[in-house]
Amino acid sequence: MLPTARSRNGRPVYQRNVHLSFHGSLAPQRRILDILRTRSRVTNLGLFFLLAITCLSLLLNLSYYISASFSSLRLGSSLSYDYDHDIPGDILSTLAPSEELEALSHLVIVPGHSIWHGSDAASRLNEDDWVLEPYQKGGGRVAAFFEHITKGVEILHQDPKALLIFSGGQTRLSSTTTEAESYMRLALKANLFKLPAGAAHSPRATTEDFALDSFQNLLFSIARFHEYTGRYPENITVVGYEMKRERFTKLHRAALRWPIERFHYVGADPGGQEGVEAQQGERKNGFLPYTSDYYGCHSFLLAKRRQRNPFRRYHPYHTSAAELKTLFDWCPDQNKLFTGRLPWYG
Repeated sequence: MLPTARSRNGRPVYQRNVHLSFHGSLAPQRRILDILRTRSRVTNLGLFFLLAITCLSLLLNLSYYISASFSSLRLGSSLSYDYDHDIPGDILSTLAPSEELEALSHLVIVPGHSIWHGSDAASRLNEDDWVLEPYQKGGGRVAAFFEHITKGVEILHQDPKALLIFSGGQTRLSSTTTEAESYMRLALKANLFKLPAGAAHSPRATTEDFALDSFQNLLFSIARFHEYTGRYPENITVVGYEMKRERFTKLHRAALRWPIERFHYVGADPGGQEGVEAQQGERKNGFLPYTSDYYGCHSFLLAKRRQRNPFRRYHPYHTSAAELKTLFDWCPDQNKLFTGRLPWYG
């Protein structure tokens, strides 16, 4: 509290009042009021109210912090978050609740490598029905694509808590569809889901339509799982090229700090000489670049993403998986692992 104002002779202004009222029953209270009413640059009464408001504000903020921390800890322990977190009301109103989807906990990812634009599943091995890069033609790559799709659906059928996500963006200028959508369409045309008559799709299979590389296949599929079910997965299985096992397991999984005991990889490669050449290309153009750029956001790997995004698409996961905002933007100058909080690690 500020010093009490004094008169010219140095005596406190309130002394005379205190002496006169000392014998009264209200003397102590009056003394306090006299002090508070004493003039100063900031009156003592004003200072008292400022201190009271400050203390009240601190208490309210502390209460909110403790409540939010407890809520976050409780939700994090079950790998589940509020479904409406940061989602605008006009969007949230269109999302019908589903206990079946909210019970799913196993994410099965099939990364896309090309776009199928055919109409007959029986001719799925015809390379003319695929949008292929020159290095993808010949040698059984198309057969490997379909094997990945088939294995993903098989895992889905084996686990009632699994959600299958085909992942891959609108990566080719010569096609307006996405890799993921074309994989889903081929799976449906081939009747891999064994749907009952009249059913158009499986509720436990969906697409992730924005990933531009293997790292985003993994990260964005986790985000899409949350967008689709309202929670984060507990287990992940990736179905892809066997030659990319180390890339996904040692690099991408580690970059996301996903627990290795809850991560599985199922691989299938093209055979013959094509398989040997593909493995060499994988090491040179995939594995090694990611060892020095875990998040694929610099130079060579960033150039690949830009090349694969001719339609200038961008993902919605800053809103639908808001807990991952800082991870989406993580791009350190040096090759450092993300150190922020993650829903599945803490």
